[in-house]
Amino acid sequence: MSQSVTDGKRVEQFIPPEGVPITFAIAALATRFGAQFLDILFTGILIFICSFVIAFTGILPASAETMLIVLLGFLVRTPYYILSELIWNGRTPGKRITGIRVINMDGRRLTPHQVTGRNLMKEVEIFAPMTLLASVGIQSAWENGLTGLWLLTVVIVPLANRRRQRLGDMIAGTLVVDNPRSVLLSDLALPAPSAASSQAAFDFLPEHLDVYGKYELQTLEDVLRDATKTSNHKEIAQIARTITRRIQYEDTVKPGQELLFLNEFYRAQREHLESLKLFGTVRENKFHEHARAEAKKLV
Repeated sequence: MSQSVTDGKRVEQFIPPEGVPITFAIAALATRFGAQFLDILFTGILIFICSFVIAFTGILPASAETMLIVLLGFLVRTPYYILSELIWNGRTPGKRITGIRVINMDGRRLTPHQVTGRNLMKEVEIFAPMTLLASVGIQSAWENGLTGLWLLTVVIVPLANRRRQRLGDMIAGTLVVDNPRSVLLSDLALPAPSAASSQAAFDFLPEHLDVYGKYELQTLEDVLRDATKTSNHKEIAQIARTITRRIQYEDTVKPGQELLFLNEFYRAQREHLESLKLFGTVRENKFHEHARAEAKKLV
């Protein structure tokens, strides 16, 4: 697992068992605080409703009612956090609203043990000190000092931790990360709306499209999706010259039309490779002809 900073955010990258690197942005402490505030608000409403029902119905003796109301905080909060994160894969209602989630540090799916462990520690880290803080006026000086020391420790740990983990996260082996909404990228094979009704500016023959394979197609797609590269006219012109030379494209690509040429070549090349694949021919890269010739020699 490695960490870096991108656009002011701490970014964590690790390789899960599938072998594909995954990058996550560590959730900001302010966002985590907002999620926690919302969850406390929601659980507080549930606790209030349950307390009102218990007191209003009077089905229990007074001593039992008092004891149950005292325990309601634990009895409501614990299932709320644990079940939410198990059902919604690391997200409570507060986390869903603020766009963050809990993940396993080794890239695997969260386990019930991890979810239970980190949320039981939340009782020790957050809610027990909050309860003690509410009774500062009736505690002794040393009890107040211990409460303050514990609260200070709970606050300092995520601030001093490069992954912003609280104690519960460290014990459970979890991280809280941003969970941005997925946005599908546009299909580069579709023509631009302005050019949908116009004739293609460049024509490609089968011999032009037989040169490259899907590896080069993917490389070209990465270039066309990268705004920093498409805005670099010299780099785009160099790529266009390389492709025209390689495929022996005889028509002239005028200055300023290099990006248009690359987009149209991408669409034509993709359509060509997909049509070949329908008939069982898969071309991995530009060395497919050499590989075919070597295979014939072995036969």
